[in-house]
Amino acid sequence: MTIGLSSAAASAQNAQPLDQRLLFGVGTHQGLGGSISNRGYVPAISVKQMKELGATSFRDDLPWSDFELPGRQLGFNPLLGRLDAQIKANIGPPAIILAFGHHLVPNSTPPTTDEARQRFVNYATVVAQTLSARRPIFELWNEYNLEARKNPNFSIENYVALARVVQPVVKRAAPSSPFVVGALGDDPGWKWTDALLRTGLLDIADGISIHIYNHCMNPARRTAAEAIERLEAFHQRVAQATNNPNYPIYLTETGWPNGDAKCSVSEQMTADNMAQMILWSSTAGPWLKGLWLYELKDSGTKPTELENNFGIYHFDNSPKPAVCSIRESWAFIRTSLKAEKTKPAPGVVLVRSQDGSDTKAALWLETPTRRFEVRLKGAEPNAEVTHVCQQGAGPAPGAWTELSTTPVLVTAKGQAALDFEIRPVN
Repeated sequence: MTIGLSSAAASAQNAQPLDQRLLFGVGTHQGLGGSISNRGYVPAISVKQMKELGATSFRDDLPWSDFELPGRQLGFNPLLGRLDAQIKANIGPPAIILAFGHHLVPNSTPPTTDEARQRFVNYATVVAQTLSARRPIFELWNEYNLEARKNPNFSIENYVALARVVQPVVKRAAPSSPFVVGALGDDPGWKWTDALLRTGLLDIADGISIHIYNHCMNPARRTAAEAIERLEAFHQRVAQATNNPNYPIYLTETGWPNGDAKCSVSEQMTADNMAQMILWSSTAGPWLKGLWLYELKDSGTKPTELENNFGIYHFDNSPKPAVCSIRESWAFIRTSLKAEKTKPAPGVVLVRSQDGSDTKAALWLETPTRRFEVRLKGAEPNAEVTHVCQQGAGPAPGAWTELSTTPVLVTAKGQAALDFEIRPVN
């Protein structure tokens, strides 16, 4: 089978490079837990790690009850010192979660009365005024729909009522900051999503956010391919409801935990999945505004505790394989001006991109069960072929390379054809 570049690939997505139209970030936990983190988060170390990955954003919590101290004192204080330091390090526009009730405010978890909503509005206003120069993304709550399973106060009506009073004050205080609703956790059958879309809330919001996880699915489905498929299905629903195919969507959490729990995946599989997500993101339309991997470092040391093991770095800040795969795949694709995704063979993904000076291609297998190999067709004397994070020189152009879930990266100077032959391995 021979694959060439279709002229449709030239349907330029944008004159801007990917890293100017898509935020690439990680989830961190500087805003939770007070001045010293029991999750082991230290701003100076986190900032260094994010720079190593090439991140252009991070996402963190700004809890109401830590921002508003007794006596209605609103503002950054020592409890939020770690988050304040990380924001000031200027990684890029942060995604800030406006969330959680206040232990001194009745009916505030979630706000269900006019008084509780007004107190939340006061908190959101001061946050927006304080941070407006940083142009953060403000996200209303975190996985509100998951709380609804346990507590009837977490109703769609209460969420929409809160959003409708918070949106105007945030936009007045920080006009260039997107106000994003949703922060949707797992939503089987899209029931909550569809109900939210019917409320018309997206008319006043600047975007909707979603979290996608599949680590507890059948092991064969714990893949980037499944996550992408679900994100694209979500995009279709949002586009239909808003009558806007480019309505902004923020993937504010996605990731795969390691360790020894039943739902864990191997560190190498996490690394491959994250590389695939990043490379694929270059092919999404202008609707995809950002991608935040969860999370920067392990939050604990118990191998059987899922929540401890989502880190890109271990708890002691030593790197997992994902560090290299994220850094290399993002460096490979971040200058892309246009890209397209095709499936040249069953389960084989090919992403081609052009960034002005180079023609690039990335190929990988969606699951480790199928076996194919690939080679460049024709003489591309200046083409370089490597695997993500491969040690040493790559195969020579023209040699067959076995495909796996670890992406193969091909770069050629200038406008190159980059035609491939792909064949099954017997």
